[in-house]
This record gives sequence, structure tokens and C-alpha cells, in this order.
Amino acid sequence: MLEKIFKLKKNKTTVRTELVAGVITFLTMSYILVVNPNILSATGMDKSALFTATALASVLGTLFMAFIPNLPIAQAPGMGLNSFFAFSVVLGLGYSWQMALTAVFIEGIIFLILTFFNVRELIVKSIPSTIKDAIPVGIGLFITFLGLQNAGLIVKDENTMLTLGSMSDPHIWVASLGLILTAVLYYKKIHGSFLIGIVAATVFALILGLVQMPTGGLVSLPPSISPIFMKFEWGNIFTLDMLIVVFTFLFVNLFDTIGTLLGVASKIGLTDKDGSFPQIKKALFADALGTTFGAVLGTSTVTSYVESASGVAAGGRTGLTAFSTATMFFLALFLAPLFLMVPASATAPALILVGLFMISSVVRINFNDMTEALPAFLTIVMMPFAFSIAQGIVFGMLSFVLLKALSGKWKHISVTMWVIFVLFVIKLVLDGMQVM
Repeated sequence: MLEKIFKLKKNKTTVRTELVAGVITFLTMSYILVVNPNILSATGMDKSALFTATALASVLGTLFMAFIPNLPIAQAPGMGLNSFFAFSVVLGLGYSWQMALTAVFIEGIIFLILTFFNVRELIVKSIPSTIKDAIPVGIGLFITFLGLQNAGLIVKDENTMLTLGSMSDPHIWVASLGLILTAVLYYKKIHGSFLIGIVAATVFALILGLVQMPTGGLVSLPPSISPIFMKFEWGNIFTLDMLIVVFTFLFVNLFDTIGTLLGVASKIGLTDKDGSFPQIKKALFADALGTTFGAVLGTSTVTSYVESASGVAAGGRTGLTAFSTATMFFLALFLAPLFLMVPASATAPALILVGLFMISSVVRINFNDMTEALPAFLTIVMMPFAFSIAQGIVFGMLSFVLLKALSGKWKHISVTMWVIFVLFVIKLVLDGMQVM
């Protein structure tokens, strides 16, 4: 049956290799079970329910990827996208988390439609590469900033806005231990380095008395997701703000997914000369389904995880690897008390290191051309400085169109970019009128 479904012989792999690769993929990305509830609970969402929603969304999204395109790629609520959900849409713009969930659901439906009509690939080609390369860098700095805050290393200051936290704070030492240990394990290519680092930091926090062991034991039935399940808010769906939020979710998820799919597929050897691969439409469809069902369950955008490359490196070649990963996420559902006891300072190293990994695309930006460099730079710096991923994209897009147009490089501006430019200008004008 497994041979018939996953075509193991054709892909030159075995059941054992695929199952082990799936476990390794889980170990490298299981930190999301801790980090995602920590981030989204800042909006007022129930943290216990978020744990269950995160696990279930990961199970469903990964199963979609296993059976539809038959790829060894796992899915889960995306880092960066969950930060945009919590800190930009809800805490930044002041919308309810129900409205943000509605935007994610609408995004998933739009992605299904765009994928069906082969529009997603066309959109990718129309966006300038300098913005594509800058977005993950800006998100990386934004995530790192959140990690430093969770660690207590960076705190508010009335005079300088930000300053170094007190080194007597035990949470700083918990985070520091986790960061150094995780980095060393990652350097030594130890699978599950992120999870090991989180566990070690949590044990240290337990020794210091910063957290307590669950009184009811470590194994239990999953917490109910009823506080966040299908909690949609339809009152704002026809507003410009909803349009901008949905577009930003679409935009960030679009490039995150495309980049991950092409990167992992290239490691398997599936990509052709133009960088595409035969299952890309099915993979994008699985991704869109993951986001749609994730919103129903009550979590932010579900996307393909670059950590899937660890399973590929271990020999994973088919959807059986993804099936194995999904099984591990399902088993994790019954360990909720263990995952929920982890403090924010123990997950801070994961945020900081994910931020490190995301900035690598900065080397592809052409800093010798001001019409390329400034839009990329504004995209990058406005995300952490304005504490908004959306504002980074807005300033990057606007400056790109203006610089190219005023420099006479009209051919560099696609029709899609002009549409985006007009939408963002209208949004800024409306924001200014509200202030006045």
C-alpha cells in the first residue's frame, strides 16, 4: 500500500528511511508548538487552545503535502506570519484577533483560487527581486527583536527608547544558555538542536524556580480549541484595512512558500532548468488548504517549513516522510502540559536563530544601484523599527515605484506593482485623514 501511494522504489527510498526522516523533520521544527502559542497568546487568545490548534494545523497541513503532491515537506503556522498576525494586525493596528483570523481564512480561499488558475506563479514573477530578497531579512530582524525582548536582553527605556536589560534577570541566563547550546548543537549538525535547546533552557528555568512542573502530570488529553475555533468576524471584510491586511498575509506567505518549495525540491533533485518542478501546482494547493483549515482551527497562516530540508538531508524523498512528521505532531497533542510549561525565555533562542537564518538573502541585494538598494533597505529597517512587517513592505513598495519612475526606469515597474502602489497610497492617505 505504501509503495502504491508514495512510489518509494521510483524515488529510490525505503519505508525506514522515510519514517526516520519524518521524525528528524519534526525534531527540527517542533519548537513551533511552543513558540506559536507564546506569540499568538499576546493577542488575548487562549494559550492552551492555541497549542492544540497549532498541532492540529501542522498535522492537517503536513498530511495535505504528503498525499496531494507526495513531497517530504512539512507545514505548520509560519514564523513571521504569526508575528505579523499578533503584533502588526492586532496589537499594532488595534484589530481583534477574530478579525485577523478572518483575514487568514480569506487569504486561504484566495490562494486556492489563485492556485487553480495558475496565478500565484505569475504574481511571483511580477514582484521585483530586490523586495523579495529584502522581506525575509526584515522579518528576520523583526523576529530577532522579539526574541531579544522575550529573553529580557532588550527592554524599554524612557530616555533611549530601548536599552540592555538587567543582567541579574534570571530569564536572560535561561535564554543565553539556550542560545549557546542550540547554536553549538546546530553547528555540530545534531538533529533536533532547537528542541534540545528549548528543553535544556526549560530545565534550567525549572531549577531556578522560574516555572513549575504541571500538577496533573505531563500526559493529558489535548486542551479544547473551542475558545478559538471558527471565531471569525465578518464586519470588516469590505474595508480597505482588511484588504491591506489580507494582501500582506498573501504577499508574505507567497514568497515564503515559493522559496521553501523550490529550495527543498532542489535538494531532492526535482527542479528543472527554470527552477520549477512538476508537483508545484499540487504543492501550492496543499499549502492553500493548510492555511484555510488552519484559520478554521484558530491559528495564523500555515506554510511550508524550510526545516523540511533536514528530513531531505536524512534521505526523505516522498510524502511518507511528511506522513511520519504529521504522526509525530499528532502524538505531541497529548503532551500539552509539557509544552505549555515552557517559558518565553526558553523559546527566545529559537526566535533569534530563525531570525539569523532568514537574513541570508541580504547578499543578493544590489547595493550599488540606489533604485534597488533603498527600497530593499527601507523594507528591512522599517519592519523592526516601526515594529510592523506590513509597514516595511509598504515603504519598500512605495519607494521602489517612485525611484524607478523618477529615474526613468519605467520598464522595471510591472502592472501589479502599480496596482499595489495605488492601494498603499490610498491607505496612507486614509490613515492621515483619520489622524487629522
